[in-house]
Amino acid sequence: MNNEINPCDKTFTIGKWMPSDQKTLTEWLLRIMNKAENNDTPLLPVVQNFKDFIESDPKAYMFFNQMFDQVGRDKKLSPGGLPQVRDYHHMLSMINVIMTHAPDFDETGLVGCPFNALFDWSMATRGGWAGFINEKVNLHLKAILNEWGKFLRSADSAYVLSDDPKKGWFGKDALNAMPTFVEDFQCDPQLPHYGFHSWDDFFTRTLREGARPVAEPDNDAIIINACESAPYRVATDVQLRDKFWIKAQPYALQFMMDNDPLVSQFEGGTIYQAYLSALSYHRWHSPVSGRVVKTRMIEGTYYSESLYAGIDAAGPDRSQSYIAEIATRGLIFIEADNPDIGLMCVMAIGMAEVSTCEITAFEGQYVKKGDQLGMFHFGGSTHCLFFGPQVNIEFDLHGQVPGHHSHNIPVNAQIAKVGLRNR
Repeated sequence: MNNEINPCDKTFTIGKWMPSDQKTLTEWLLRIMNKAENNDTPLLPVVQNFKDFIESDPKAYMFFNQMFDQVGRDKKLSPGGLPQVRDYHHMLSMINVIMTHAPDFDETGLVGCPFNALFDWSMATRGGWAGFINEKVNLHLKAILNEWGKFLRSADSAYVLSDDPKKGWFGKDALNAMPTFVEDFQCDPQLPHYGFHSWDDFFTRTLREGARPVAEPDNDAIIINACESAPYRVATDVQLRDKFWIKAQPYALQFMMDNDPLVSQFEGGTIYQAYLSALSYHRWHSPVSGRVVKTRMIEGTYYSESLYAGIDAAGPDRSQSYIAEIATRGLIFIEADNPDIGLMCVMAIGMAEVSTCEITAFEGQYVKKGDQLGMFHFGGSTHCLFFGPQVNIEFDLHGQVPGHHSHNIPVNAQIAKVGLRNR
């Protein structure tokens, strides 16, 4: 195996979840590979179950052989012939290591989604597309990610919340990247790990009172940002069904909402989508005041990306519209106080390592604009806001054009204004 690593520019992929610098990613992979190859401990039960499934299910066995074979044959998927995951046995041994691994900080290229790093190139193959969209495969991935989540909620995961100047989340590099952390979030720098008990405790941190004020809280015509997120897409006249898997990735309401009886109320309406970054605040807030009509969790995929997205070094970042129809996601329907809005919906979408979209709002609850609705755990994420065709909405994206190069708008900041109801 050729371990020579050529220098690259130190840049990030969308949302800074994964390094677009192949050198950084490869160095990380080599460390995990070395640990896996020098680890004699047996596979953890949940990983062994995945192995048993792959080797007993003909489709899974085919997919998990094809995806790594196709990476090996296609030089475009493995730049410069740098080391990659060799086969599913190698993959399983590396998963076994990651199960007790929490993300270190790295200013040159955070590997915030380590499982995504293992599948980075195999996801883009036809074998990978078929495998990662398979329902049985996703049940095993969910079990693995949930077990990893137990580690991330444990005190053992707090080792990354150190003051190591390069790798610690409270070291010099990290605090330079998060200069207002202490002012913004509830923490105590005098306590070990700033008072956080685990990686997940840190990831789901809460804001200090007044840190993100709600824009015009008494003005029901102002819609606020539900997540600390960057604008990705605004779509109008959205259809119930469309070919969401093609290059343009048009939205398909019926599939996004999993055939919910309320979906017809949004036909011909508007969808706003935005994505969160690795350093973002990961709780969701209500964009309007009103009553929660319904909540739903929809099981789905974790590592499927559109074949039309091409080679995506941070997959599935460039497939965000596509995964809105198939990924694990949560729906919160709210009947807004403002009759010019009426029924709207917040959809939280788990990407890659996000095995938990936790809805904390409940049916029948009255929420004020800015109240918490839920949170993401563990990794990368995106979300959508749905409005019906009657809503006369004008977006204020703070001078930005939606897309891959937009920047975070603070949670609770104004993102739109609603006029009189369309007739």
